[in-house]
This record gives sequence, C-alpha cells and structure tokens, in this order.
Amino acid sequence: MRIAALAALLTLASATLAAAAPLAYQLETAKSNVGFVYELNNTPTKGAMPVRAAKIAIDFDNLTNSSVDVTVNASRAKAGLIFATEALKAPSVLNTRAHPNIRFISNRIRLNGASINDGAKIDGTLTIRGVTRPVTLNAALFRQRGTDAGDLSRLSFRLTGAVNRSDFGASGYPDLVKDTIKLDIVARIKR
Repeated sequence: MRIAALAALLTLASATLAAAAPLAYQLETAKSNVGFVYELNNTPTKGAMPVRAAKIAIDFDNLTNSSVDVTVNASRAKAGLIFATEALKAPSVLNTRAHPNIRFISNRIRLNGASINDGAKIDGTLTIRGVTRPVTLNAALFRQRGTDAGDLSRLSFRLTGAVNRSDFGASGYPDLVKDTIKLDIVARIKR
C-alpha cells in the first residue's frame, strides 16, 4: 500500500513539474515580421524584415522563466523605397552580404505589474552586423483572434523599442537617416 501511495505521489510530483516547465511554441513565419521606422530626411518611413526563425518558450506559471530567441532575415529587408532598401543592405549600414541575419536573445523577463496583462520588459542581446549589444524591449502577449478564452495554443506577441544604429556600426548615410531606429516586432506562434 505504501509503495502504491509513494508511486502515486511521485507520478503527481513529476506531472506537476512537467506542467510548470516552459511550453515550446513554433513561429508562424508567414504571419510574423519585424517592422521598423527610420527617419529619412526628417520623414518617418516604415520598413520590414521577415523573421527567419524563432525559439519561444513560455512558462505561464512563472513568466519570468520564459525565453525568446528570434533570428531576422536582414538580407530580405524592405525599407519602403527601392533606393532606401539597397542603401540599408549596403556595407556602411547592415552589410547583409557579410551579416545576413539579425538576432535577439532574451536573458531576463520582468513583468510591469502583477500579470502579463500589464506587459513586460525583455532584457536581452541584439546582434547586428556581428556586433552584440544589450537591449531592452517592451513586450505584450495576446491570444490570437478567433481563439476561445483560456485557449493558449495560438498566441501573438509584440515587442517594441528603439536602437541607435551607430551602436552596431550601421552608421552609413548619417546626413539622410537619423540614428534612432524604432522597432515593432509582431510574431504569431502556435503550440
């Protein structure tokens, strides 16, 4: 009887630990992109880059145990205008021939309030042109439209923030393009 009770307790404990572990999500690539806004001759201009890959793990019991690792295909960036797109990929800016990817890896998640509904800050490292710098992004997590309350199988998250391109050596065309680039990353994920 004791052995059966001990076995049941161990099974319950291992099931609880498994449930508490972060859940892995797959990126819905076609529905995800990195949007950015740069100022060209003092005019805000939008661009986008496709997300190449992502590893996302979410721990709903303790969101600070979650993690994000996103790789963006900089060589397929679109900067709104054809000449701006070519300039963006040039050696003096992103140098996409030598560095076709941009990567963000989280190393700490901090909730803004009592729950994810209040948003979060994600501290991590951003690598552009082979240069890695710390960055903090604002994060929001949502259920995708059309999902039932409590259904966490399909989610959307949005990361926003800003970086100075010169911090990464992307300093070309300073007389035309301001240093600060605003980021707006939208990713759709499914379990």
